[in-house]
Amino acid sequence: MSTANSPYRGIFSIVATPFSESYELDEASMAKQIRFLVESGVHGLVGPAFASEFAVLSDDERKRWIEIVVAESAGQLPVVATTHAVHTIPAVAFSRYAQEIGADAIMNMPPHIVHLSPEGCYSHYQALSEALDIPIFIQNMIGPVGTPLSNEMLARMCRELAWVQYIKEETLPEPRQISRTIAAAGEACLGVFGGRGGKHLIDEHRRGAAGNMPGVSVPDLHVELWNRLEAGDQTGARSLFNRLMPLFNLETLLGAAIYKEVLYRRGIFATTLSRTGAYMDEQDHLELEAVLSEIEPLYQV
Repeated sequence: MSTANSPYRGIFSIVATPFSESYELDEASMAKQIRFLVESGVHGLVGPAFASEFAVLSDDERKRWIEIVVAESAGQLPVVATTHAVHTIPAVAFSRYAQEIGADAIMNMPPHIVHLSPEGCYSHYQALSEALDIPIFIQNMIGPVGTPLSNEMLARMCRELAWVQYIKEETLPEPRQISRTIAAAGEACLGVFGGRGGKHLIDEHRRGAAGNMPGVSVPDLHVELWNRLEAGDQTGARSLFNRLMPLFNLETLLGAAIYKEVLYRRGIFATTLSRTGAYMDEQDHLELEAVLSEIEPLYQV
């Protein structure tokens, strides 16, 4: 976790979006999820991002989403508001709104649908930096949605744009890209975070990553894994990682359906509904049962 004098570091969970039976934003489950994450010991909260199903939320819902997270976390954890947009102008407006209601930082990828050139991406983040007074995470993501940026461009923006301070690296191969960006940016970048649901967390940590932004099904175990790495307990970290990997693989395969099913089973969400159509069939449920039988005894919350 960051303080006023130290950079952000650790497990920054991507908060999921619960829906009611009528597919409206379930604010009660949302608030319960934030309390669960705080109790789990995560170091920060992120969203609404891809794992939050941001693309199927209206602009008003995205604003309300951030309001709930900021209010419920009540300053206990930094909130990184995800402000993706199809153009720089709405990205700046949404980012300003997030700052005004109390977000501690924003995460933004270059405009999707109409992709910008590298210099266009520089201008995009320049506009964000000039409009804000909080740190910016660049989400460097693979296509077709993302606009992958070179390590050199990421480093340049960290050096030249005051509030561009962090990178979430999700181009491939992700661990190597983390190494390259750290080497290129040096101290100009306060931290490079990994994604991919924590599947490469041990490799990322060894290469100098500041943290990871995984999904939210087992945040207590993500934190335990991170703490073992920070303590230098490579054997213990590897043992836990190996037990978690089947779940990570299922999350990669089925995404929000897994996050929501596990949160439902843990008593956090009232439904498993998704606007994206994500679902689990009978065989998926059987596989998850087998996977969770190895993990549930490890839960700490």
